[in-house]
Amino acid sequence: MGQTDEFPIDGWDHLEFYVGNAKQAAFYYEHAFGFTRTAYAGPETGVRDRTSYVLEQDDIRFVLTTGLRPDSEPTRFPCAHGDGVKDVALTVADAGEAYRHTVERGARGVVDPHWIEDDWGRVQLATIATYGENVHTFVTRTEYSGPFLPGYQEIPRTNGQPATGVGLKTIDHVVGNVELGRMNYWVEFYERTMGFTNIIHFGDEQIHTEYSALMSKVMADGQGKIKFPINEPAEGKRKSQIDEYLEYFGGPGVQHVALLSDDIVHTVETLQDQGVNFLSTPDAYYLDAEPRVGEIGEDWDDLKRLRILVDRDEEGYLLQIFTKTAQDRPTLFFEVIERHGARGFGEGNFKALFEAIEREQALRGNL
Repeated sequence: MGQTDEFPIDGWDHLEFYVGNAKQAAFYYEHAFGFTRTAYAGPETGVRDRTSYVLEQDDIRFVLTTGLRPDSEPTRFPCAHGDGVKDVALTVADAGEAYRHTVERGARGVVDPHWIEDDWGRVQLATIATYGENVHTFVTRTEYSGPFLPGYQEIPRTNGQPATGVGLKTIDHVVGNVELGRMNYWVEFYERTMGFTNIIHFGDEQIHTEYSALMSKVMADGQGKIKFPINEPAEGKRKSQIDEYLEYFGGPGVQHVALLSDDIVHTVETLQDQGVNFLSTPDAYYLDAEPRVGEIGEDWDDLKRLRILVDRDEEGYLLQIFTKTAQDRPTLFFEVIERHGARGFGEGNFKALFEAIEREQALRGNL
């Protein structure tokens, strides 16, 4: 018998982004990333201080929120940080119990457990604080059949059909950047409050280039569905990508969101055609990658043409690629990943990835 999971999580519920202009951001994620707009909240639905658009693709749900008043929290956040992830919301069987469990173990409560309801039923919500201004909302929606949450109205499909999307299936992991010396604090926070375990640790000797380095620990829930890598900068000759993020974001926050595809070649081709810009990898990478990784099911010519990275661990192999930053500040970006058994995070690609990021930093004058 395996150990019982002391803090069971049913899955990712949604990621809420606070953005400067939710209507325009929604258009971008629809037309660039293939999401479908499914629900809306705002003045028309009785919400006075913000508008929110819900976008979905398979099991991925993004909520884009903009403040409508100068003094509202969703207005202040993008002014301080730029567009970014505010809430990594998790579906649980009992949001009230999840809140009590975490707060008793030292988490700071932000919103006490409460029920909201409408004609579709009711949902229980509760929120705790994590690093920076990031929060986790616990969501219990077993008694609800509406479009997203009470207070939202469904957006009818223009042609009656959901968008086919680009082949993105679910969230694979969400990565946080924290200040130098704070990684282990947050590792211990997730261990203590939510029963997560540190499944992988990368030191600065593993993740470095000539100029900069970082350290990372990957935290996972008891079932391995929810994964939170946590990065901190390490000493280097020049400013690391984590330092740059912390400077422009104004503190700790979500660095990137990894989205799982079951056909990364098709997904990346489509994303590129729709205007998504990816980090580029030099040809020399592929001279080493094929003998290092060995036999895979994909065509190496496709991977080289699209600049997709590939890595192997004891369990299998994975393919991955990273977008350039998704807004003007050099902060949040996205990863597309396809796993064939591999449970790692592309350790063999760290150097190539770092050098690609540093080329972008140099263009901004920030290396």
